[in-house]
Amino acid sequence: MIVIDSDVLIEILDKKSEKGDEALKQILQSGEEISTTVISLHEVLYGLHKYATPVKEILLLPILNYTKKDATLSSKIELEAEEKGNSIRRTDAMIAAITKNNGAKLYTFDLKHFNSLKALGLKLFP
Repeated sequence: MIVIDSDVLIEILDKKSEKGDEALKQILQSGEEISTTVISLHEVLYGLHKYATPVKEILLLPILNYTKKDATLSSKIELEAEEKGNSIRRTDAMIAAITKNNGAKLYTFDLKHFNSLKALGLKLFP
């Protein structure tokens, strides 16, 4: 399964984005199930409500909810990053936890925030 991060979704929804077109092509060619997190859904819908008209396609994606197991892991991720001097946004820690706990790979363009989490077992796509 591939979990699509907010930044990738935004590019895919932008009909003029070659980066988004390439991302969608990679996802479709993988043949894997795709989903997003409830946190990414919030971030994308917020932007769409603020700057554009909501796109109903985003609501068709399967959504992975945030559970107690995810909260436990994300709090550990956030604290460990902070202790190493590499603070991480709370929402990124939450997305990483949801992805890892679902045995999925995260597709993000924000490698700066997520590369360090590979040591904790987070898998990235591609």
